Amino acid sequence: MEEQCDLFLKVLTKFHSSGVLDNVVLIGSWSTYFYKDYFSAQNYYPTIKTTDMDFLVPLPIKTNKKVDIAELLRPDDFKVIFSNSGFIQLEHPGLTIEFLVPEHGKGTKGPFILPQFGISAQPLKMLDILAQNTIAIESNGIKVTVPHPAAYGLHKLIVSQRRTSKEKMLKDQESGLSVLHALIEKGESDTIKTMFNKLLPSWREKVLDALTKYDDQDVMRVLKQTENIEIHRGRHR
Repeated sequence: MEEQCDLFLKVLTKFHSSGVLDNVVLIGSWSTYFYKDYFSAQNYYPTIKTTDMDFLVPLPIKTNKKVDIAELLRPDDFKVIFSNSGFIQLEHPGLTIEFLVPEHGKGTKGPFILPQFGISAQPLKMLDILAQNTIAIESNGIKVTVPHPAAYGLHKLIVSQRRTSKEKMLKDQESGLSVLHALIEKGESDTIKTMFNKLLPSWREKVLDALTKYDDQDVMRVLKQTENIEIHRGRHR
């Protein structure tokens, strides 16, 4: 784990020095590495058990500066791998780096080319909540943009309901809930409620389904304080 963390920080340092970090959002489980600074006064300890290091690229990209990411990471033994769908992954025995872009409407066919970085990204749905709600955290001399913890937590609950693997579903739920509980302890319940109310109705339902399945009364209690009557109908009353 220590070697993996060192590699993670080395990648971020290179992205910081080259300007890549100015135009991407670190998402996924590795973003929780920086939440320990956000929750310095709370009992929050991230548990990262993945080799996937994901970066969200908000569109449109606001830079014309070109950085060949594959060449940047070549000295660290990252190899370019093309997925079956055509998008690029950078693979190392300790980490797999992937770039994502928000997918809208009926979807984008094939990979999304990012000429600024010399790579292609994978379009995915339900990333807007992460792209539109971010914070910047500085640690180890690196300033990284990550999803606001409320966005991260709610997104994990939404995604958990799309999982076909029970193990992955529980992993997403536990990761999301641990962050939401830390926010409640920090006194930011209102932030959770505000962000929840901005979600599409179908997304709110997925959040509530996850809370019901996990029987998490603490977060459910926070959401039931909202004026949004959607959460009071049906089995969520």
